[in-house]
Amino acid sequence: MTTRPDHRVPTAPENDPPDAATPILRLDGVDAFIGESHILHGVGFTVPAGQITALLGRNGAGKTTTLRSILGLVERRGSIDLDGQDVSGSTTHDVVRRGVGYVPENRDVFAGLTVAENLRLAERPGAGHRYDLVHELFPRLKERRGQRAGSMSGGEQQMLALARALLNDDNRLLLIDEPSQGLAPNLVREVAVALEQMAQLVTTVVVEQNLAVIRHMARRVVVLDQGRVVHEGSAPEFFEDEALTQELLGVHHGGAHR
Repeated sequence: MTTRPDHRVPTAPENDPPDAATPILRLDGVDAFIGESHILHGVGFTVPAGQITALLGRNGAGKTTTLRSILGLVERRGSIDLDGQDVSGSTTHDVVRRGVGYVPENRDVFAGLTVAENLRLAERPGAGHRYDLVHELFPRLKERRGQRAGSMSGGEQQMLALARALLNDDNRLLLIDEPSQGLAPNLVREVAVALEQMAQLVTTVVVEQNLAVIRHMARRVVVLDQGRVVHEGSAPEFFEDEALTQELLGVHHGGAHR
């Protein structure tokens, strides 16, 4: 799959250390609450610009809550810095306006609307809209632009959710929750390829249970356990250490954690 010349961006050198990039996102001492439950406890990590950071951990570790905290979808305390600006007290609407795209775990497409209508609703006023790129990455969406989203397969709905997050060209950060969940293996591969290409344009944080998917694209990992960060560092080094992945995720090399 080729990229149109106006969408090309330089690829970072492979030998560039993950910590060398400037952070676009920094969390420091973040606590999060859902009702009376205290979910995150002093979470802190950085997300370098221009690459994929994988947010990993066992079920219930606080991964989804971390994404929702960044967006202001749950009650949170602590410092959240987005590209040099404190957004810890910002509303979800304001965080999104600052250039954050979100793909939730349940995809949240508008089932009764067509593909084209779903994308049109995602357009942010004042931004450019990358329809050519979206249709290049997900040609099925162009073919089915008049089809109601609710009648599409789970994989096609996931493509639509990713396309909505990528559409606005002023998005600087994508937060993607469980992109491969529930997909057939052939669609998992298709979504993984799209994610890699998306990450060349927009810094991405991905929550993903399938390590076989994320290990080949992530440059950095952050591991959560019971709402706390227990590991942060180079993704290749982490995935090469079978004892560490077993200890922190409860999986054998290359597996998927539950």
